[in-house]
This record gives sequence, C-alpha cells and structure tokens, in this order.
Amino acid sequence: MTEPNTAVDASPELAEALNNDVAIAPVTGVDTATAQADAAAPHTQDLPHNVHNQRWQSYLKDCRELIHLVEPLEVAGRIVKVTGLIMVATGIKMPIGGACFIPLQDGGRVEAEVVGFDGENLLLMPQSAVDGVVPGAKVFSMEITETLPKPQFGRPPRRRAQDRARHFPVGDGLLGRVVDAAGNPLDNLGPISTEVTAPLSGRVINPLMRAPIEETLDVGVRAINAMLTVGRGQRLGLFAGSGVGKSVLLGMMARYTTADVIVVGLIGERGREVQEFIEQILGPEGLARSVVVAAPADVSALMRLQGANYATAIAERFRQQGKNVLLIMDSLTRYAMAQREIALAIGEPPATKGYPPSVFAKLPALVERTGNGARGEGSITAFYTVLTEGDDQQDPIADSARAILDGHIVLNRTLAESGHYPAIDIEQSISRAMHNITSKEHQQAARLLKQLYSRYLRNQDLIAVGAYQPGSDPMLDIAIKKRDQINAFLQQDIDEAAYMQDSLQQLANTIG
Repeated sequence: MTEPNTAVDASPELAEALNNDVAIAPVTGVDTATAQADAAAPHTQDLPHNVHNQRWQSYLKDCRELIHLVEPLEVAGRIVKVTGLIMVATGIKMPIGGACFIPLQDGGRVEAEVVGFDGENLLLMPQSAVDGVVPGAKVFSMEITETLPKPQFGRPPRRRAQDRARHFPVGDGLLGRVVDAAGNPLDNLGPISTEVTAPLSGRVINPLMRAPIEETLDVGVRAINAMLTVGRGQRLGLFAGSGVGKSVLLGMMARYTTADVIVVGLIGERGREVQEFIEQILGPEGLARSVVVAAPADVSALMRLQGANYATAIAERFRQQGKNVLLIMDSLTRYAMAQREIALAIGEPPATKGYPPSVFAKLPALVERTGNGARGEGSITAFYTVLTEGDDQQDPIADSARAILDGHIVLNRTLAESGHYPAIDIEQSISRAMHNITSKEHQQAARLLKQLYSRYLRNQDLIAVGAYQPGSDPMLDIAIKKRDQINAFLQQDIDEAAYMQDSLQQLANTIG
C-alpha cells in the first residue's frame, strides 16, 4: 500500500489552498536544500528567523483584527400578547431589569423593560404607549454585549448585570438642564453635552465605609435650622397632605441651601408644576447649579420609577466627584405608587392597603443610595416628600418612610389654614442627627421652645374660654407671654433667607 504524500497530496483542496498566496501565504524563495536542512534539524532553527513562522504569525494577527470588526449576532424575540400594561415576549432570554425595544412599522419604536417572566415568556413593561405594536412584532435587547477587548485597548469587564444594562448621561454636562426619565432634554437647549454615562442602579456602599454625619447643613429656613437641624448627608422626609405648602418649602430650601449641586426629581406630580418649580421657585440662579429630572403623572409607571432612580444616579455621580449634593424628590409616594402599578400588573398579590410587598423592598433600596459616601467622597443630603392621604400619619407608605429616613418634617394643615407658613409642626417633627451635630446650648434652647409651644397648645381651649387662672402653671405663663414671639420665630416669608447664625441668634432672643 502506497502512503500518501503528506506534504501537498493529502487532498486536491489542500493542494489548491497551499498554492494560493492569498489564503495562507506559502513560503516562496526558499530552496530545497534549505527546506531539507530545516527538516533535518528543526530544534536548531531560530524561530524569529523562520520566514514560514513569521508569515503565519502575521496572518493570525490579521485574523484577530478582523474578528474584532465582526458585529455580534443579534437575537430577536416576538410579541405574543399585550394585556393592559404588560407585553409578553417569547424567543429571547433577558434578565430582570433588562432593556429592550420593539420596532414599529412606521419607523418608530417602543422601549420596554423586563419586569418578570412566566416560563419561557418575558413580561415587559413599556415606557410609552403601545400604539402601533402588531402581533408577532420583533423584540431586540438593548443590553451592552460583552466582547473581548483588543490587546491595545484594554478595559475592565462589566461583571454586574446592571453594568450591561442601559446607561444614561450623568456629570457636569447636565447642570442647568431639564431632562426626562430617559435622559432626553425637555428644555429645547440642544443635546446633552456629556460623554459620561452610568446605569440606573448604583453600587451598594459598605455601611462601615460611610463617613458619619458630622457637619450641619444650612437650609436657609429658620424653623428647620434652629429646631430640626439638618446634617450634611442626612435623609429626611417632608410629610404633608395636598395643598399644605410642601412645594414652596422645597423651593426655599433649593434656593437657600449651601450645596455644590442640586438635583431635583419631580416624580408623578402635575405637569403644570414642573415649569412653575423651575421658573418661579428655582429661578435662573438656582437652575444654574441644578439638574431637574421630570417624570410627571401622565408618563408610564415605568418612567416614573426610572425617573427617581435616574435622579439618584445623577446625585451619586456628583458625590463621587467629592461634591456636596442636595437631592430633592417630590414625591416618594408617587414612586411607591408606580411600583404598585407594575407589581399588580404582573400578578403580585397586594399586602397592605393594596401595596404589594415589593413596594416596601424598593423604598429602602432607593433611600439607602443617598447619604454620605465613603471617606474622601462627597455627600447627598436628600429631602423626600411623602403624601399622607387625608393627613393620616399612619398611611403605610408614610409609616415605612418614617422608619427608614433619618428624620421627618410634618406640615400641619391646621397651621396652613391659619396662615402660618411654613406650616411645620415642630411637635411631630424630629431630626435624628441633631444631637450629634449641635451644641448642648443649642439643644437646650430648642427643647425649651418646643416645651413652651406644646404647653400652650395643650391648654389653648382653657385659655380661649378664660378658664385658666394665671399663676397656676409657671411654664404656661411664660408660654402665654411669649406666644406671639414664638409664632413670629417659626414663620418665614418665601423670599426671606434665614441662615444658621441668624437662626440661632433669633432662637436665643425668643426664649431669653
């Protein structure tokens, strides 16, 4: 039996390939004697001077470059059902929280997010109206595909699922701008001039690495500075019913607070209030150092949820830069309601007054992203408004928010109806960081004024009908005498700024 010539006669195709210069670049110009010498003593051949080896290495290098130019394979699913707020897709695998889009026949597209799955089917929540979606419409993933980095352009891998999800613009290019929950400008000032992006979900900070609250924050409101002193990096809730003046109080703090950057998240509120807040409350000077994220009530529940996370992500970026950020979110209740709509739509059972359990898991996850960063970073001082239905302080969202925040400021409807602005109820309000950042003298003065205020309210009916006899209660006598001074101290005009030093001086004068 004759053995085949393994050099070139293994097959006609191989022979043709070996003779093709373009395909494998065969060695030319090497005589037979040299080839026989190489075969006789391969171990003595110096590889860098082996022409055949060099050409193969060059060919493989070109192949590697071509591989990096190849576009990744694009996998698509299909829409099989649309019911209410939920679309069902099949034929594609994506993680919870993944972003996708559905092309429309008119050239547009509907963006959606994976909020659950049922077997092999994905449950999608659209970000906008689903008009134009047809049965069998394709679904494409918007996740960032992980590819091998080029040797000369190395980059860290995206290990977290959130890092491979959709990114949104952050950074200094957003200052002075008004954007929606997707990072698109709403102020007709052109595109956002920033190349820095970040996912909606920030990294969890080790609680032992957080810097403690050690500095006071001047918010420019006398009643808060003196009686409910705020620390830099503190998270407080502003509890109020409708029409009690919470937006005006937020505007005062936005204008007068000593912060490097202000991030405002208007979540689920009336669209009319967005322009009013920007033009009448913030003003040009306040807007210049602010970023406003607007997700009003007429957008989808997913966009309202996304708007709150986006505003927090913007604040986190500024904190990483070492800046002190004031985050104002109006309101935390609308955020919870948006999560309730999504949870109920995908079949989660309600638990407390119609709120599913996932709502009470989302609230602390959002709030804990704010506060002080690690030592050497900046801080995020956050004010969240909490709507109390019927002024009920035991509302499930209000009760849950009160437990996870570092303090709460309660606005009283009775005070607002009597013309007392800001209508802060200092009896029900508390700042849990005040005892760590204020002096003993300040704490004693605030406690005494609170006792005088409370003692008068407890006996107000007796005083009104003339049943109280002066001298029966020395503390109440002082409260009656200083009643007008205390009311004047706790009230403040919207255009009046009362900074920390002046607030403390007026507190001392009021109780002195």
